[in-house]
Amino acid sequence: MERHELMLLLAGDDAASKAALAALADCADYFVLEAGPRLSDGHAGTFAIRHRCMQRKGAETLGWERAVELLRERAEPIRIGQVKASDGSWIYTFFLTEDGGALIACAGVRMPDGAPPESGVVRRGQASP
Repeated sequence: MERHELMLLLAGDDAASKAALAALADCADYFVLEAGPRLSDGHAGTFAIRHRCMQRKGAETLGWERAVELLRERAEPIRIGQVKASDGSWIYTFFLTEDGGALIACAGVRMPDGAPPESGVVRRGQASP
């Protein structure tokens, strides 16, 4: 997925999407995974657990509760991606429809003292559409 395509998808009105969009505009690294076999409602539990773990570690989070809620409402295959702010301070996880045509949800995390979240590996470049 091209950067400009992802930027259009992140042009929502929630704080996490706005922050991820700003990071992309600031040349942040990002990736989008191909659609997987798991349904969005199956990911909701996993991301709810991650959110609780991040909070226990003192991480600042943005939009996680709403993202988990939106994932639970769906029972469709999804694509997942991440944006890592240029300064490494925030990592945004976003969830797209299977075809990559619409944003389902976006959430961000900033770890204290610059410690990366457990799943915060972001590769440079992008995945193919």
